[in-house]
Amino acid sequence: MGGDFAPKVVVQGAVDAAREYGVGILLVGDEDRVRRELSSCNTKGLDLDVRHTTQVVDMKDQALVAMRRKKDSSIRVANELVKSGEAVAVISAGHTGAAMATSFFVLGLMKGVERPAIATLLPTLSGFCMMLDVGANVDCKPSHLAQFGIMGDVFIQQLHNISRPKVGLLSIGEEDTKGNELTREAFKLLKDTNLNFIGNVEGRDVFNGRADVIVCDGFIGNVALKISEGLAEAMTTLLKREIEDVVGGRLGYFLLRPAFRKFKKQIDYSEYGGAPLLGIDGISIISHGRSSPKAIKNAIRVARELELKQVNRHIQKDIEMTLAGNASSRRTDTEGVRG
Repeated sequence: MGGDFAPKVVVQGAVDAAREYGVGILLVGDEDRVRRELSSCNTKGLDLDVRHTTQVVDMKDQALVAMRRKKDSSIRVANELVKSGEAVAVISAGHTGAAMATSFFVLGLMKGVERPAIATLLPTLSGFCMMLDVGANVDCKPSHLAQFGIMGDVFIQQLHNISRPKVGLLSIGEEDTKGNELTREAFKLLKDTNLNFIGNVEGRDVFNGRADVIVCDGFIGNVALKISEGLAEAMTTLLKREIEDVVGGRLGYFLLRPAFRKFKKQIDYSEYGGAPLLGIDGISIISHGRSSPKAIKNAIRVARELELKQVNRHIQKDIEMTLAGNASSRRTDTEGVRG
């Protein structure tokens, strides 16, 4: 029931995903409305079911209040289906804060993980990069950023087959002495991990392909993401306007249309589906509020891949290895002092 165009586009995207990926889907929400949308789709042979709920979290609701009081909301019930094992993933295009808070409290965190992180893919000159966190945590500790680096590294390795992803820390300069106290301390922690840590990256490096994973706190990440979305929309409009203003502009735009289509596809968030909430003990995908059926379909694809590749199991393993390594290092340091 979440999203600007729910339940219509959510149902359409789910039907498309069920057909293309062969997955079973539980549509959670107002059963009468959901079934009306299903009646206009070709659902023959598809594994689709509806789970009725009586409440909806709207954008005016406070996340924690909605999570506690609206226990029969579609987002709460969907998370409980994952918790019980009846479903393997929850996907929502609704209230981001409520989706995140509900997954956090219902599913919980993986052992050793201190904070979850919303991760998103951004287009670059060499393909794409993953940025995290982009909104789950406004205030972070250095250890949180180090764990975000581990989670992003595993995601890129498992889902995009990059064996040694380059992990960068978003800061205001390349030198390890640049940045605020958070980034300077996080730099030290990331440097001591087994990650392919390339050091600090600046804002200009986000889209040039220098890093495969870019780590930042949720405040900076969310601002960077929203600026990127706005810039992409503005660039598309400005380029079209400038071409049409010159002599022969309409012909020029017609000739350049294939390039524009390719460019639009590269910057279109619907191509990447939704943003996984990494670090929780389950799979939760947070989609854009303006998600189209295509975006919903691709969000389901991402959830399916996370399950098939067992990404959470790999994250858990790497987090535990890092914790064990840190404990061993502390013991060595203590023994050295005693000696």
